[in-house]
Amino acid sequence: MVSLKESLGKITIVDFWASWCGPCRAEMPNIVAIYKDFHSKGLNIIGVSLDKDQEKWRDAIAKNNLSWTQVSNLKFWEEPIAIQYGVQEIPTMFILDASGKVITKGLTGDALRLKIKELLSK
Repeated sequence: MVSLKESLGKITIVDFWASWCGPCRAEMPNIVAIYKDFHSKGLNIIGVSLDKDQEKWRDAIAKNNLSWTQVSNLKFWEEPIAIQYGVQEIPTMFILDASGKVITKGLTGDALRLKIKELLSK
């Protein structure tokens, strides 16, 4: 069990992804670099996987060097957290403030990096 409230940083990305999702895997190097550059400044990331195969999920975490908290109920699109957030496609990233309020969602690539940099400079 992981508590979102206890996992929040100054800024937190909630990253919905899956090992079988090509666009998710393509975005991973960007997310790893963002985490490396901004974690010490208050960024936290929580990965929420829509996988259904635990071995493939764990293998993807290891291969992509995802060193932040990862959670999954292995329920595919029936993942309760994804349902709660209304996730319809992946990758989908929500950016939360320190209180857990959603600031924005759907950013990837350079747009995600720029938004994180902006939010942490305030």
